[in-house]
Amino acid sequence: MHWRDAIICSVCISLSAFLLIAAGIWLDYINLQREQMDLIIERAENVPTTYVFATVATGAFRGLVVDVLWMRADKLKEQGQFFDAKQLAEWITTLQPRFASVWEFQAWNMAYNISVAIPPTQPDQRWLWVRNGYELLRDKGIRWNPKSLELYRELARIFQHKIGGVTDDVHKYYKLQLALAMEPLLGTADNEYFETLAKAPTKWQLIKKEADELITELRTADDAFSTEGVEFVSNYLLLRQNASRFEPAAGKAIDDFRGTETLKKFDIFARAYELRNNWKLDPVLMQEINRTCGPIDFSEPNAHLPLDWRHPDSHAIYWAVKGLQQASKEKGRQIDVAETNTDRIVAHSLQNLFRNGKIFVYDVARASERHGQDGRAMPIKEIFLRPDLRMFEPYNNAVLAILKKHKEAQDRQSLESLQNGHRNMLKNAVLSFYQAGHRDQAQKIYNQLKERYPRPEFEVPLLVFTRRRMLEELDRIGINDAKEQISFILREGYYLYAIRDDDAAFGREKLAEEIYHHYQVKFGDGDRTDLLEFPLLRYLALTDFLYDQRYPHYLRQNLLGRIKVERPELAEQLEQQERKLIEQQKPTK
Repeated sequence: MHWRDAIICSVCISLSAFLLIAAGIWLDYINLQREQMDLIIERAENVPTTYVFATVATGAFRGLVVDVLWMRADKLKEQGQFFDAKQLAEWITTLQPRFASVWEFQAWNMAYNISVAIPPTQPDQRWLWVRNGYELLRDKGIRWNPKSLELYRELARIFQHKIGGVTDDVHKYYKLQLALAMEPLLGTADNEYFETLAKAPTKWQLIKKEADELITELRTADDAFSTEGVEFVSNYLLLRQNASRFEPAAGKAIDDFRGTETLKKFDIFARAYELRNNWKLDPVLMQEINRTCGPIDFSEPNAHLPLDWRHPDSHAIYWAVKGLQQASKEKGRQIDVAETNTDRIVAHSLQNLFRNGKIFVYDVARASERHGQDGRAMPIKEIFLRPDLRMFEPYNNAVLAILKKHKEAQDRQSLESLQNGHRNMLKNAVLSFYQAGHRDQAQKIYNQLKERYPRPEFEVPLLVFTRRRMLEELDRIGINDAKEQISFILREGYYLYAIRDDDAAFGREKLAEEIYHHYQVKFGDGDRTDLLEFPLLRYLALTDFLYDQRYPHYLRQNLLGRIKVERPELAEQLEQQERKLIEQQKPTK
């Protein structure tokens, strides 16, 4: 018995020693694989204390604790206890930051559940939670999970659906806040400006050498500039927008360098640095997206203008494209649901920019709002989105590329769904271009529609198809359809008036008014889905026509001349509207 115990102990010791040696031999290989798969948490000096403590304290039981917390958080979510679920989700991300699903859940919970738990009368508080949601994914979730396509897709969806959509009662407030935040950085940026942003220094130390005198003078002028990097740049941009928030000497420092190459370089650096560090937007990728997804310049069809980065769908495209680029780096990766849905976000966002791509921010004074000391209604900024026909080609090219990818991958189910969306968009685009007076472009799109998706409904002439399509739209009109219909019908009316087809022109204007009243009576709710006043819509449609380079210059000039001579009452209304808008835009500028 004694000898048997001794033999067993010897075998166990030998086996243990062998296993330890084997584990040691494989340890380097396992660590290498973990590093290649990006499963290693950063070194302690780069990781927040909470992550280090939680990792060490829970040890081998960390996975079990996460499972328990996750089940509890899921139950709280089902019970509608979103704030409690958020707290548990934060614990899970602390314990297991590589768990992408919990970042996705927490961001969705903030942007969709917690935000709508706040009354619509507090839009700033709602916006705070929506912003918390996308910032969590952008600044933390993707940092810990840079290869997770699901997180890029969810981030893009928040911009596209939550901010860019109309389902939230205060969606206009979200759009306005995003537009105002991006305006100082990229309000009227052209391709040349994006080129300079892409080439701007990426590190503080580099610009510090070139603009040392300016930086030193600002630090001497105001303690707000005593720091470096992100905080200094943020304060500098605030100073450029509103000097009254800082010491007068800071504004004088800017005046001392006004017109110099130093100030120009630091201006570009500050905006690029803010985009890279606060918004996590790489100007190089933004420039690349502009070249493929930007609106077409009608005067030079092969050139793309920059996207309007005040628009939430531009941000949605950026994060979707970045996620798809990450996915493409994985060799042998098959197209999955996440990639298909991310492709859809790109397609839908480009479609949204076609339908609502032009942004116009203006001031309105409402009697129901708080009044100033002089008793007059204080101006309230509002945002209005208008169709942008220039976005059709970028949309169409992008979708054709997506269709080709899914066809080559033999993803039949997704391919059929994507084709249905493309077909419906082509049908809408035919009507939009036709109503805008661009019959040649409408016919071109109609030919593509008939060729790619042959159906009996497309065998009729273009005129018959557009009339049938318009009747269909009126039966199920929504706010986007209503804006498109009214805008394009009015533009067609201006075109007809310019070529002296007066009867048809007056008929179009009357039809636009009828659609306006039909929508307002049937669908208008006084706020979220209400249209602007018809005179303003008429004025905006005129500006769209006058700036539409697909029409000859002389034709646009003829229109203005005819309106002034033959319809002085309309000319007066348009001039009043123009003066009002110019006056309202002065504080913004």
